[in-house]
Amino acid sequence: MENKSLMIRPMHREEVDIAVEWAAQEGWNPGVNDAACYATADPTGFLIGFLGEEPIATISAIRYDDTFGFIGFYIVKPEYRGKGYGIQIWHAALKYLEGCNIGLDGVVEQQANYQKSGFQLAYSNLRYEGVGGSDVQADAAVVPLSDLSPEVIEAYERPFFPVQRPLFLQAWLNQPHSHALGIMKNDQLAGYGVIRRCQNGYKIGPLYADNTELAERLFLALKSRAASSQPVFLDVPEVNTAAVALAEKYGMTVSFGTARMYTQKAPELPLDRLFGVTSFEIG
Repeated sequence: MENKSLMIRPMHREEVDIAVEWAAQEGWNPGVNDAACYATADPTGFLIGFLGEEPIATISAIRYDDTFGFIGFYIVKPEYRGKGYGIQIWHAALKYLEGCNIGLDGVVEQQANYQKSGFQLAYSNLRYEGVGGSDVQADAAVVPLSDLSPEVIEAYERPFFPVQRPLFLQAWLNQPHSHALGIMKNDQLAGYGVIRRCQNGYKIGPLYADNTELAERLFLALKSRAASSQPVFLDVPEVNTAAVALAEKYGMTVSFGTARMYTQKAPELPLDRLFGVTSFEIG
């Protein structure tokens, strides 16, 4: 049967929930508030493709500014795969991000297809799965991020992402069913992290710290916010061997992996201080 053209348009806010629901069906385990947070990053960057009245394809193409964008939620309903519909919405996303260095976290088996569109591998990310709870005592250096000014947090965040994204950051740090914690050293913020409720358990992300010892203390404080019966996930750049060792020290095992790829030169990020990725969907 000849393929029909998709009708592709930006999603309405409530349609972002469709992308998150489909991501859950793919086993990607999104957070329960991800749709609301992601929508703040670029309200027109979520695209949906229809055949008639039926939505059959989604993609997010977050244009943070004129230099950097990120692709995620690239999903076609299973019964419509292999029919040429996915490539239509893919091209729409690339057109929307024209002129940007574009990043994505792709499933490893799709690397070759992304390379055809000009993406090159920067490094791999690994999703580690463990459990919540903690046997350690409360750490006096760990504080709620709400105790700190947005300016202090944004200044600490700045090196870890290619561009500033203050609206998304505020939404992410203040989402329901989450804990955002910082760790102080010499009265200065020396790391922070967020743990949020997901459809299955909790995810920690981001997890930033000035060194491995601080990252471990922060990780334990975040992990303790989930019950010991709950699964906890941490997405780490494989190139940060200290982050990999930290996850494995606490009995976490790899459950998933992605290829972080860019269309231009990979941004220079402090990967040795990046112990947990914020999001595979929007970077």
